[in-house]
Amino acid sequence: MSTATATPTDTLSADKTAYRNYAAPQVSETFDRVKEFYRLNHTHQTHDFVKAKKAEFLSFTRQKMTPWDALNYLNTLVDDSDPDIALPQIDHLVQTAEAMRADGQPDWMVLTGFVHDLGKVLCLFGEPQWAVVGDTFPTGCAYSTKIVYSEFFIHNTDVKKPELQTKYGVYTPNCGLDEVHMSWGHDEYLYHLLRDHLPLEALYMIRYHSFYSWHKEGDYDHLCNAQDRAMLPWVQRFNPYDLYSKNPHRPVLKDVKPYYEDLMAKYLPATLQF
Repeated sequence: MSTATATPTDTLSADKTAYRNYAAPQVSETFDRVKEFYRLNHTHQTHDFVKAKKAEFLSFTRQKMTPWDALNYLNTLVDDSDPDIALPQIDHLVQTAEAMRADGQPDWMVLTGFVHDLGKVLCLFGEPQWAVVGDTFPTGCAYSTKIVYSEFFIHNTDVKKPELQTKYGVYTPNCGLDEVHMSWGHDEYLYHLLRDHLPLEALYMIRYHSFYSWHKEGDYDHLCNAQDRAMLPWVQRFNPYDLYSKNPHRPVLKDVKPYYEDLMAKYLPATLQF
């Protein structure tokens, strides 16, 4: 698959400075909620916690659902980490995918936009939002100061473990992101769930779309290998649709549902084992 460098068109005409403004969020009442979310996230997302969650959830033994079953659950979920909008997740997915479709992006990428947050069904299994959503970051090595609310890492017990607070920590130079234990959440979970069904570019979009300190701020390149660097432009191509398609006007799902039913049938199995 080629590594095209096309960029989003005027479909996404939002004021970019208004998004991810944690000091003055677009939805002002989200400020305290988002700040408290990141305090919990940065306190509890230790290296050992991540490894334990992978062992707990990546066996996929909890529930069999169709993709639509999982998407319907997202109608009940508002992301506590999002400072920009307070709509159910399904609305965000439709907005993201429809912006991609309007720009003529390949159908596998449109599907990726439509399902990229499907891993948030972890909340259905009783997981708190701080273990499901939010920006992701490597554990097992020093934290970047460019991670949102990085000051809250002072509460994480890993800061008291010197071997986990060096540049490389438990990793080796250019080991590749696949070897890195990212903070646990919907990104990593969905990557493993769909890894046999989507192109590599799509899997990188899913797995690292919340890794802002890498794809936006340029940190952690010392952990990346050649494949990670080749895939980075695809993650960056995805990001504007994820971020700037958000708006407070709810899309009408029934109008576009037939298109996405066909698209999911093309790439995904009829049921998924969550």
